[in-house]
Amino acid sequence: MTEPQLLSFPRDFVWGAGSSAYQIEGAAREDGRAPSVWDTFARRRGRVRNGETGDAACDHYHRWADDIQVMKRLGLKAYRFSVAWPRILPQGRGAVNAAGLDFYERLVDGLLAAGIEPLLTLYHWDLPQPLQDAGGWPKRDTARYFADYATVVAARLGDRVETWITQNEPWVHALVGHLYGEHAPGRRNPFAALAALHHLLLSHGYAVPAIRSAVRRPVKVGIALNLTPVYPASPGGRDRKAMRFSDNFLNRLALEPVLKGQYPGDFTGSRIWRWLTRGVIQPDDLKTIGVPIDFLGINYYYRTVMRYAPIVQSVPVFPKENEYTEMWEIYPTGLYDLLMRVRRDYPPVDIVITENGAAVPDRLEPDGRVHDTRRIRYLRDHVVQLHRAMSDGVPVRGYVVWSLMDNFEWALGYAKRFGLVYVDYATQARILKDSALWYAQVMWQGGVDPRSEQAPAG
Repeated sequence: MTEPQLLSFPRDFVWGAGSSAYQIEGAAREDGRAPSVWDTFARRRGRVRNGETGDAACDHYHRWADDIQVMKRLGLKAYRFSVAWPRILPQGRGAVNAAGLDFYERLVDGLLAAGIEPLLTLYHWDLPQPLQDAGGWPKRDTARYFADYATVVAARLGDRVETWITQNEPWVHALVGHLYGEHAPGRRNPFAALAALHHLLLSHGYAVPAIRSAVRRPVKVGIALNLTPVYPASPGGRDRKAMRFSDNFLNRLALEPVLKGQYPGDFTGSRIWRWLTRGVIQPDDLKTIGVPIDFLGINYYYRTVMRYAPIVQSVPVFPKENEYTEMWEIYPTGLYDLLMRVRRDYPPVDIVITENGAAVPDRLEPDGRVHDTRRIRYLRDHVVQLHRAMSDGVPVRGYVVWSLMDNFEWALGYAKRFGLVYVDYATQARILKDSALWYAQVMWQGGVDPRSEQAPAG
């Protein structure tokens, strides 16, 4: 038997797994929590598969201590979670709900006692419904209210939490929720979508100094962006034009303001951009959005291939030669290309891979295990490309698998499973998948064998 060819990572590299509040917590009406836009959206007929909601989800609100023991058994170095804004400020502003803060304090203290670093995300799409009723993210006031919320949480937990993520995937929340209507709040309005995106980014700019001021000690503050490398369907000029248009829309629309304090010039020079954003972008907004950050979180799942099309500029192509998860094409090299592009085109910044994972058709086998070899291959091949990028000089400081456990997958309900841990939703039992055991070995070894796709014995 040949010895494993281990690709080693630095000793201080942070290995973790992630989740978000609405997807796992449940307890939607307990201890003073008020409805969020996702509570409202999930109750609208036809918006979520089978009418499913996050009311119970994984019952993490009650089972958090047991879930920390699962993390400890795996050897996680870090756990990324989000705070539910409507648990802290049920009206979105004003009176603070002490019970909500108490819950996250217990969670943070439990993580630290287990030797697990908390990576705290302030916003993962669960806007308090009263703020939505007042206009939501298309209204500028919401960005200010977010900074107030960030201050409340940082003042309570900042003495223990060192890593803060202001916003998760503002592009998705703005565009999928306000242009395509597929996520909460379910709008289809291009004016609202761009205003929402701008104010989400502005809220990040407000929150960074608010967190630092409330904590009064050195902390690391960043943002998590969903990014996808874009490739042309052919070498032809029109397909390359389609690629550039899509890259501006999918990537640079959030990257440029955060890292350069500007929107893509290809957009800002157009009349339609000025028309759609009229009255939204105010003087000094982009300076605020471009506030220096300590790290950039990158959520990567798949690449995008585009070909030219009249009127709409570009349409996606789905190559048939590659393997797909239940949702997207598997293209690990895209992670390397993406990281090299960020290093090449943007000011120097530390990077954390804040999400990376795969939905595959998991099932509990007669032997009591979940043999998710496809997920192991997906994670292994992406970690290999991550190591390659780091070897070529990209300053990546951590890697967070999405997700720790199966959970409510937004408009898809409970149909898709991303977790390292299998959740039996009927009993709320947690069962380690083979991928969890494989990942535990990677963390213990401090590296990955690029040839291995088998889990160690349980």
